[in-house]
Amino acid sequence: MSTDSSSRTVPARGSTAAARRRLREAEIIAATRRLFDERGVRDAQIEDIARAVGINRAIIYRHFTGKEELFSLTLVHYLDELRVALSDAAETTADPRQQLERLVEAFVDYGLAHPAFVDCAQAIMRRPGGDLLEEVSESAMYRLGQAIGGCLSVLTHTIESGVAQGEFHVEDPGLLANMLYASGLGTLQLGRVAMLVSEEAPGVPRISRITPAQVRDHMVASALAVATGVPARS
Repeated sequence: MSTDSSSRTVPARGSTAAARRRLREAEIIAATRRLFDERGVRDAQIEDIARAVGINRAIIYRHFTGKEELFSLTLVHYLDELRVALSDAAETTADPRQQLERLVEAFVDYGLAHPAFVDCAQAIMRRPGGDLLEEVSESAMYRLGQAIGGCLSVLTHTIESGVAQGEFHVEDPGLLANMLYASGLGTLQLGRVAMLVSEEAPGVPRISRITPAQVRDHMVASALAVATGVPARS
């Protein structure tokens, strides 16, 4: 019995090549993520990433415009995980104040568990927007924007709900969400250093320890203070 070959589905050469390209890009990003988690962002070199994938470093530059784009897309992976953690935290309660507390706690827990996320996010944020747009392709910037926006939308929705219920007094929930994200990254860095600097006496520095719990409590209190307009208790 003959088979009509014209009925068979033959993948186009272009689609097959595109699939291979996407697979290779995913392998490179996964290797970058592993190196970030193992060594930190500063010690992750393009040569090491290429070696981990089993390719020449030149191939990486065929898939990405440069180191900034590769790091930006690796950050997307962290942000996708963070969005899930934030969404799960928000679903534990319908009360806006409790939601905000749990969102901040989830953010702190994720940041302390993934220090490379904090380093990568801060490295990207330190770049002037114009420079970043010149070094990162439009498609990569779009993916990064989607990932950041996905995280911020969870926080923004909680703030908007609090405003609607009269719990929060915020003129621009989106702006506050962005501010909490940016300031939170800086505070997480303080939590990693785990040291506070103050003056024992004029000109005499004093170094003391700070715990993850203190960092978490401070960030929760600060977020609530800004959202409600009630100063946090010292």
